[in-house]
Amino acid sequence: MVYATRALVDVLLDLASDADPNDVTTGVSVTPASELEGADAIPPETPVFTDFFLPDPDNPVNAVFGVDLSTPARQAQGQFVSHPVGELEVTRRDHLAEVVFVAVPPWATDERSFAAFDRSGNRQPLEIVDASPPGQSLTD
Repeated sequence: MVYATRALVDVLLDLASDADPNDVTTGVSVTPASELEGADAIPPETPVFTDFFLPDPDNPVNAVFGVDLSTPARQAQGQFVSHPVGELEVTRRDHLAEVVFVAVPPWATDERSFAAFDRSGNRQPLEIVDASPPGQSLTD
């Protein structure tokens, strides 16, 4: 099971929508469930995807390889990619992370538009949770 906060998924979908017809690739990171408000039903040691790194579209290496090399790998446990024209699946360019979130139009939070995959491209069960890090908000 892959867990992600609703706020993170909403922001990722907004990034994808704003970039359309171009794609977006960015790193995403986790917070232990024990540190989140509203994640009481999840075991405390469970990693929950909560944060993203702002993509740098002007970096030519990122554009060629689809990897944000400015984000240290140890800080990003996953990757988000949008496929404005494509299928809801992992491509050869996308599989450089343990967990890969993929979004396709119409940029909605449902199983037809947003999903989690392992690095081999196998779809993983995804639970979107209404939890947040204490005292933080993506809208602050």
